[in-house]
Amino acid sequence: MGRPRRSPLPSPALITIALFLTFHHARSFYLPGVAPEDFHKGDLLSVKVNKLSSTKTQLPYSYYTVPFCRPEKILDSRENLGEVLRGDRIENSAFVFKMREPEMCHFVCRVVLDEKTAKEFKTKIDDEYRVNMILDNLPLVVPVRRLDQESPPAYQQGYYIGVKGQYAGSKDEKFFIHNHLTFTVKYHRDLQTDSARIVGFEVMPFSVKHEYEGEWRANTRLTTCDPHAKRTVSNSNSPQEVENKQEIIFTYDVEFQESEVKWASRWDTYLLMADDQIHWFSVVNSLMIVLFLSGMVAMIMLRTLYRDISRYNELETQEEAQEETGWKLVHSDVFRPPTNSNLLCIYVGTGVQFFGVMLVTMIFAVLGFLSPSNRGGLMTAMLLLWVFMGLFAGYSSARLYKMFKGTEWKKIALRTAILFPATVFAIFFVLNALIWGEKSSGAVPFGTMFALVFLWFGISVPLVFVGSYVGFKKPVIEDPVKTNKIPRQIPEQAWYMNPIFSVLIGGILPFGAVFIELFFILTSIWLNQFYYLFGFLFIVFIILIVTCAEITIVLCYFQLCSEDYLWWWRSYLTSGSSALYLFLYATFYFFTKLEITKPVSGILYFGYMLIASYAFFVLTGTIGFYACFWFTRLIYSSVKID
Repeated sequence: MGRPRRSPLPSPALITIALFLTFHHARSFYLPGVAPEDFHKGDLLSVKVNKLSSTKTQLPYSYYTVPFCRPEKILDSRENLGEVLRGDRIENSAFVFKMREPEMCHFVCRVVLDEKTAKEFKTKIDDEYRVNMILDNLPLVVPVRRLDQESPPAYQQGYYIGVKGQYAGSKDEKFFIHNHLTFTVKYHRDLQTDSARIVGFEVMPFSVKHEYEGEWRANTRLTTCDPHAKRTVSNSNSPQEVENKQEIIFTYDVEFQESEVKWASRWDTYLLMADDQIHWFSVVNSLMIVLFLSGMVAMIMLRTLYRDISRYNELETQEEAQEETGWKLVHSDVFRPPTNSNLLCIYVGTGVQFFGVMLVTMIFAVLGFLSPSNRGGLMTAMLLLWVFMGLFAGYSSARLYKMFKGTEWKKIALRTAILFPATVFAIFFVLNALIWGEKSSGAVPFGTMFALVFLWFGISVPLVFVGSYVGFKKPVIEDPVKTNKIPRQIPEQAWYMNPIFSVLIGGILPFGAVFIELFFILTSIWLNQFYYLFGFLFIVFIILIVTCAEITIVLCYFQLCSEDYLWWWRSYLTSGSSALYLFLYATFYFFTKLEITKPVSGILYFGYMLIASYAFFVLTGTIGFYACFWFTRLIYSSVKID
């Protein structure tokens, strides 16, 4: 990655307030980085600093929580809603360049550490924190050579604050800070106007113990790097140790390189994936599952059902009908409302809401609207879509509720609007309190929390009521067959038709269709890497929909053939159980790929993955439910009932 209740319709005043709040926080129509900026020689280039991030702790911090060099006045950039939730804190910095004017060993500031500041630096270095910077909306990257020397380099977002190491002949572990930065600004020049556009921002960090002669003064020249003597910093210099009373001098070089890369293509190098083949393997693997399931569904639909329906329709006497076994025998019970039907309506409505969010988000992403240059755009878009998709949640839950002979549509609307968001918000609130306790910039401020609550109660809840009102006014969905007043006894089932067993089996294939792509998504989120393969993701999402639908239909048919008509909840749980495998895979990923050691960071990981798994359960469960709902109505409407 457009972008509130007395009556069923929200009032214009509330809509106005909501739109103002949305744009104030989200500014979602404005896509930063879409409009190119031209720079002439000598124009000032201001580098902005973003959060300090670590894959070990997953707790972002503001850049100036550590005693780095500060400008005269620190100015905060306005972040959108998604950026705030991501923990981004964008501020100005002491790094200012002049376009196409290289500088060598430019002095930034001198810091003398005390015990407290030395400890802060050591803690951040030990936790492998990286510094994130931005120039002309491009993130700072460190080029990393691949094993295959001919391949283009991979890019690591941000540079490490420092490293741990040992002096030769010593076993004591020391902390060294990267206090000299060699920046490379790549630009594409317009030959007609001589203006240039920035297409790359790279850095090589060095740790160097700067030396000088005599006492330190404002105009003191360094002997370790000197622009007059053309002496540059290299890895052979003595590194700068982090200790109490140590003096650290921060410097930087900046060089400008002309590039053939055009401005429109400047993100391509960041997003270049060397392992496209793995994604194609993921798609092919998923398609194999779909073909297997499609074959089974086709066999059921074309052969078994066609034969069954033909035979049932040819029966002449009631005695012959009584001799038959299979799915037709439960026709007078199959549409009997399930236990906890209200809860099923709520979950189906929430699933429709989430399905709408995912579908529209992916379409926008595939079309390029959610560019990575628009930091936080993906999260902002998903939040706003969730709010407005409440309309469809209310509609679908009310339609199903009316079919189950429900009359109190306002109650079901309120529960649909509250249940899922309240559960997620409760988990989120606890996690946010833990982040507050760690004094991390990832903690959502009170103002943003208020905005989220307003979006929920001010817009989403009224829209759910509007959808429910419309859905309840629609004619009731008529069952294709009549339901008996006395429920039929279900015969004893074979072990493999046990509800728990069949539900757990049903979740394996939908998870199998997405787990390879899931690895890349988790890597993007937790290992701070770029992910922009929305084309692959969209294909996998379509495959997931088909897989969920087909596995539920197959297992639903086997269930009905066993004369078990309690299919409502089972159809939801069959494909929804894939969320259990998602959470188990997330646990496996935590212990094999991540190096998280802090308990708070571990709680954060499992808390957020629990929310993701819950959302996945609602999404896949709803897909399976509607597939089975369509299937049962189709087969029972095709049979003549005496």
